[in-house]
Amino acid sequence: MSSVLTIRGGVPLTGRVSVRGAKNLVPKAMVAALLGNEPSVLRNVPEIKDVEVVTSLLQLHGVTVVKDPVTGDLTLDPKGAKTAPSTAIDAHAGDSRIPILLCGPLIHAIGEAFIPDLGGCKIGDRPIDYHLNVLRQFGAVVEKRPGGIHISAPKGLHGAKISLPYPSVGATEQVLLSATRAEGITELAGAATEPEIIDLIAVLQKMGAIISVQTDRTIRIEGVRDLGGYNHRALSDRNESASWASAALVTRGDIFVEGASQRDMMTFLNTYRKVGGGMDIGEDGVRFYHRGGKLNPLVLETDVHPGFMTDWQQPLVVALTQAEGVSIVHETVYENRFGFTDALIRMGASIQVHRECLGSVPCRFGQRNFLHSAVISGPTQLKGADIDVPDLRGGFSHLIAALAATGTSRVTGIDIINRGYERFTEKLAGLGADFDISSTK
Repeated sequence: MSSVLTIRGGVPLTGRVSVRGAKNLVPKAMVAALLGNEPSVLRNVPEIKDVEVVTSLLQLHGVTVVKDPVTGDLTLDPKGAKTAPSTAIDAHAGDSRIPILLCGPLIHAIGEAFIPDLGGCKIGDRPIDYHLNVLRQFGAVVEKRPGGIHISAPKGLHGAKISLPYPSVGATEQVLLSATRAEGITELAGAATEPEIIDLIAVLQKMGAIISVQTDRTIRIEGVRDLGGYNHRALSDRNESASWASAALVTRGDIFVEGASQRDMMTFLNTYRKVGGGMDIGEDGVRFYHRGGKLNPLVLETDVHPGFMTDWQQPLVVALTQAEGVSIVHETVYENRFGFTDALIRMGASIQVHRECLGSVPCRFGQRNFLHSAVISGPTQLKGADIDVPDLRGGFSHLIAALAATGTSRVTGIDIINRGYERFTEKLAGLGADFDISSTK
């Protein structure tokens, strides 16, 4: 069964939404609890699919996970950690890419790990080679088995000097989760330094880890024998906050996003203001709104932090279809992230995608024949259409396009949006969106 949203567009979204802990931090902090010898408490946890998947995987491995019914806080106790049946783990194959990050903690806790075939959004290659190569450098033995990968370390994990060819967030997380209890010192060059990475380091430091971040993207980890638990409030989800900001702009609405953090969104806020969006920044969140005039076109390139996040790009592209003039967006993080524009074109948007690097600096995709640059001409009137959700951010982008369009749209496969947007249909209803939910086989 798949859920379908029938949306009657043309209604400005107005009101208030609350954004909780970051999808790109919370599941990883849950995994980190496996490294401790005491219970951990994680606060500000959103109700999203990735949290459900990691909860189930941890419970399969003997970790007790208790959710406070009032606050939603999670208490994670790893003292019963054990090997899980491969058939039970395999039931999660395709649900998420988070399980690969269990490897290091499981090896430290029980000496081995089995990781099922991985799922996730189809926005690019995102190979797990980075992860496996990192684990091998720590001394792990990697074996391909039916349905997944078995990883062990007969002599334990040992510190290593690791250099990433690209500042991959996932590979950086793998190093952090593997190195904190590895014997010796680990130096990671070319690391990702996103706010979620820094928050994960804060979690590990609370547990007793010794980690320093250098100005040249080098992270140094001094391995320790044992770690304790943590008590941590997850940082707010800046990607969800930016998505609601773009929704306000596209629908000519006015949304206060409780929990939106100015500090973690500065690059986005600058771009939002350049496009012509209005904002009022408060202590507890940010109000985003359409000023009522014309929106401005711009030239934009995505990049790793502190650049413009790739996850911010798709919802903002929908807003750029309403800008007066020609905008250029160069995607440098994921090679296939413009697949979502096909639906926008069917809805009336004027978008052309190109293989060339239409930006100030050629990127790694420029020589590989990927459609990774887009030229958006506007403004164009969007019209209702039937749409299949392709991925998490693309799916949300389709939603806000349908909400801004004239006529009725049917958006199929919205369940994937639950991976990263907590109770998004309830939030849409609270903002005045006109829609119905149904199911289809």
